[in-house]
Amino acid sequence: MAWNEPGGNSNNQDPWGGKRRNNGDRKGPPDLDEAFRKLQESLNGLFGGGKKRGDDGGSSGKGGGFGLLGIGLVVLAAVWLYSAVYVVDEQEQAVVLRFGKYYETVGPGLNIYFPPIDRKYMENVTRERAYTKQGQMLTEDENIVEVPLTVQYKISNLQDFVLNVDQPEISLQHATDSALRHVVGSTAMDQVLTEGRELMASEIKERLQRFLDNYRTGITVTQVNVQSAAAPREVQEAFDDVIRAREDEQRSRNQAETYANGVVPEARGQAQRILEDANGYRDEVVSRAKGEADRFTKLVAEYRKAPEVTRQRLYLDTMQEVFSNTSKVLVTGSKGGQNNLLYLPLDKMIDSGRSGSAPVTGAASAASNEANARAAADHMQQQQQTRSRETR
Repeated sequence: MAWNEPGGNSNNQDPWGGKRRNNGDRKGPPDLDEAFRKLQESLNGLFGGGKKRGDDGGSSGKGGGFGLLGIGLVVLAAVWLYSAVYVVDEQEQAVVLRFGKYYETVGPGLNIYFPPIDRKYMENVTRERAYTKQGQMLTEDENIVEVPLTVQYKISNLQDFVLNVDQPEISLQHATDSALRHVVGSTAMDQVLTEGRELMASEIKERLQRFLDNYRTGITVTQVNVQSAAAPREVQEAFDDVIRAREDEQRSRNQAETYANGVVPEARGQAQRILEDANGYRDEVVSRAKGEADRFTKLVAEYRKAPEVTRQRLYLDTMQEVFSNTSKVLVTGSKGGQNNLLYLPLDKMIDSGRSGSAPVTGAASAASNEANARAAADHMQQQQQTRSRETR
C-alpha cells in the first residue's frame, strides 16, 4: 500500500515503515532536521548567538552561521600556527624562501615562517655522508681495471646546496665518475693495482672538489678512499700470476741487497786493513832504513877515529848476533898448534839453567845467550892473541 494512497491511513505510516503511536512518537531513525537544529543551538549558545525556541527562525540561522565561521577560523589558525612553528636542531640549518626567492638562513633554535608564501628546506650540515662508486675503466697503458672508491662529504653551504643545483648529490656522483676516470686514465696499471692508490685518492679528491666548487653545489669532500683495485674476473688469474712474479722479483732484489750490504762493508774493511798494514810496513822499512843509514854514518865517523877498535867492535857485535840465534858453537884451534875442537853446548847449558832454577823468561834466556856468546868471543880473542905471539 502506498504511503499517500487515497483511502489509506497515511498518518500512521511513513517511508521508513514506522507507525506513529497515539502520543505522536515514532520508531526508526531520528529526525535529521531536528538533530541539526539542536547542534546549531548548542553552538549559538557557546558563541552568544543562540535564541530561544520561540524566537524568529531567521535570526537563529544567521547566528549559527557566524558561529560555524568562527570555529573554522580558529581551527585554521591553529593548523597554520602548528605548521609555521618549527625547531632547528644544533646540527641543522634551514633555508627560508619567500615568494620563491632566498630570504634567510636560520640557525638552531625555535623559528617561525609564513606558509604558503614561505618555504623552508632543513638539512643536517655537520653529518658526514658517504657515496660509493665502482666501475671498469681503462688505464694509461690500455688495461681494464675495476676501481672501487668511497667519497665522504658534508654540506658546507646550505644556500648553494638548495638553490644552485637541482639534485646536488646526483651531480656529486657524476663529478666523481669524471674525476675517477680522468685520474685512472692517466695512471699505469701497476700503480693502480699496487702502491699508487694513495696518490690517486689525493688527485681524485682535489679534482672532485674543483668540480663541485665550479658547480657551486655547497658540498665539501672530506675524504676519498680508493679501495683495492682488481682486474676483471676473466683475466684475474693471469693478473695474480703477474703480481706473484713481481713479488718474487722484489723478494730476490731485497735478498741481493741484504747480501751486498753484508759483503761490501766487510770487503771495504779488509781493503782498508790491508792499506793500513801496507802503510805501516812502508813506514817501518823507511824508518829502519833511515836508522841504518844514520848508524852507518856515525859508524864511519868512529871508524875514522879508531879503525882497530871499531873493527873489533863490529866483529864482536856480528858474532853476538850470530851466536844468539844458534844453540851450538864450535871453536877450532890454531893451525900451527894442536887441532883442538871446543864444543859449547849452549842448548844444554840453557836447559840445565832452566831445570836448576825457576822457569826462564824470554829476557833471561836472551841474557844467557848473550853471556855465552861473549864467553865464546873472549875465548876466540885469546886464541887469536896466542897465535899472534907465536908468530912473533
